[in-house]
Amino acid sequence: METLANLGAGFEAVLTLQNLFYCFVGVTMGTFIGALPGLGAMLGIALLLPVTLYLPAEASIIMLAGIYYGGEYGGSISAILINVPGTPSSTVATLDGHQMARQGKAAVALFASALASFLGGSIGIVLMILFSPIIASFALNFGSVEYFAVMLVGLLGAASVSSGSRLKAYVAVLLGLLFGTMGADISSGVQRFTFGFSEFISGISLVALAMGLFGFAEIICAQTKIISDKAKSHVRMRDMIPSRDEWRRSFGPFWRGTSLGALLGALPGTGPTIASFMAYSQEKRLSRTPEIFGKGAIEGLVAPESANNAAAQTAFIPTLTLGIPGTATMALILGALIVQGIQPGPRMMTENSDLFWTLIASFWVGNLLLLVLNIPLVGLWVKLVSVPYRFLFPCIICLICVGIYSIELSTFGVWVIIGTGLLGCIMRTVAIPAAPLLMGFILGPLMEENLKRALQISRGDFTVFITSPISAVCMMLVLVIILMPLIIRVVKRSAR
Repeated sequence: METLANLGAGFEAVLTLQNLFYCFVGVTMGTFIGALPGLGAMLGIALLLPVTLYLPAEASIIMLAGIYYGGEYGGSISAILINVPGTPSSTVATLDGHQMARQGKAAVALFASALASFLGGSIGIVLMILFSPIIASFALNFGSVEYFAVMLVGLLGAASVSSGSRLKAYVAVLLGLLFGTMGADISSGVQRFTFGFSEFISGISLVALAMGLFGFAEIICAQTKIISDKAKSHVRMRDMIPSRDEWRRSFGPFWRGTSLGALLGALPGTGPTIASFMAYSQEKRLSRTPEIFGKGAIEGLVAPESANNAAAQTAFIPTLTLGIPGTATMALILGALIVQGIQPGPRMMTENSDLFWTLIASFWVGNLLLLVLNIPLVGLWVKLVSVPYRFLFPCIICLICVGIYSIELSTFGVWVIIGTGLLGCIMRTVAIPAAPLLMGFILGPLMEENLKRALQISRGDFTVFITSPISAVCMMLVLVIILMPLIIRVVKRSAR
């Protein structure tokens, strides 16, 4: 009852004219910033952070949070329509969402994405309210050993994200790991694979790599022009509704994606990007028809979309209850709280309970505003594909270059996009998938850091990865993933 009373007080606070206005401003800006390739919520928050100093604490945090999860909504729009992810977490939406658009189902894909995002985010909020103390205490059990083991499972699982040869998928993962090692070593500061370029010392930008592999490569290969012929000038509500079969196929992936995203979002250092990749990988492993993934399967869109939005909500758990930001964007929100004189941590729910519950209530209001905002705009977004590609693609290139330049304030990022775009074209030619490469790039540095820390603590004893119960379970999963193709082959031969 106390929880309901606190939540009711939070709704009273957020439904005031001032807080409601800033919530609307936040989610609207987040949607449009997320839909612009190369920008993302982090840039929007960084630009508006100085403005929030002149706002009340509640209004400023509500607006920044709205930009954050609004960006997760908006990032899938460009990913589905033009195969250019607006945010790193929406990269997985390109795999099946864009294929649905090319098949004339752009409206269905956008509607399914918006609905899965809303429901996944809503369930993430419920779990945040009910299980914040439990999830926070569970996350505290994760040390370097456990993090490395979990990430190793995710990395090997990335090989099954894409269709085609598993060997080529492993090659893509290795390429991602190599890109992830570029720059200065975290522990020693030694420069690795910088090739004499000082710009490489800080490593390759994740945004630049994602834009190059999935955006610039698509433009060079000029495959998105197919969807222009299937775009409709007017989209009716019934054109957006998935078929009965698509509803049925979406039910299981939605719940599994939401559950996985809610759990991973609560773990510091993971966040929506890893959650979306792992949700997609999970669905493909569990599917009876894995060959349809990457060819317009609605399961491959609903699972990661519900996962990344559930993770976007539960990512606030370690930030607010532990004072540990799970992502770079959460670090900015954490900084905004501290600047406002609020210290996130275990005492926040008691010392700043009004702000905590107002923020929770704003999540629900913001998600509802996003649903109301996005569904009527589906027709507008679909009309984008009716623009002739000779006009659309130069605009996309301009947005990509301006986006990366605005983040790094250097033309070097533009050259990285061009280089990775050419690499993406070569990979497409030889049928090497790009998604596992990006997964290896994201998880590689985190795995390296946790591996070093784990071995330093254990003084070089590798058995620590078996003695830890969580790590031991993960290592068993690693063996299963590696040996599964061999086991399946043996079973098939014996069946003959």
